[in-house]
Amino acid sequence: MYQYSSTPTPIGTIYVICHEDYLVKIEFDNEFLQKDQEGNLYNYTPNDRLCESAISQLQEYFAGKRSEFELPIQMEGTTFQKEVWKALSNIQYGEVKCYQDIAKEINRPLAVRAIGQANRRNPLPIVIPCHRVIGKNKELVGYAGDKIGMKEELLKFEGVLV
Repeated sequence: MYQYSSTPTPIGTIYVICHEDYLVKIEFDNEFLQKDQEGNLYNYTPNDRLCESAISQLQEYFAGKRSEFELPIQMEGTTFQKEVWKALSNIQYGEVKCYQDIAKEINRPLAVRAIGQANRRNPLPIVIPCHRVIGKNKELVGYAGDKIGMKEELLKFEGVLV
């Protein structure tokens, strides 16, 4: 069974979704409340220990008291996507890299577009900091589909943009 909880943040309400002993997803809207692909229902559980830990850590992040997350995560994706997400996890708070940097880090220098697609499918935005990846020309490109303004706010919050 999937558990979820939510918290208001400076960028809007964030929903954390846990399954068993892992954080599995972070959402920026409540469309996930419909049944998932396997027909599972999500249960609102504000007292779920893991969901509350994730909420607490996100609140600390937005309060400027946390720059890294310490949560058990489980990410479903292809081997390639997991490689990309691992590389994203190494981008430090207040730092940005371009898609080409990530492609080089995972020894796939020609996979820049595929890096972008894996970045877009990141199920744990903020915790796995896909917002810290920008275009080669230093432009803000692609974030959670149409949420480029959210990426800009997160990078301002981290002191990358003024």
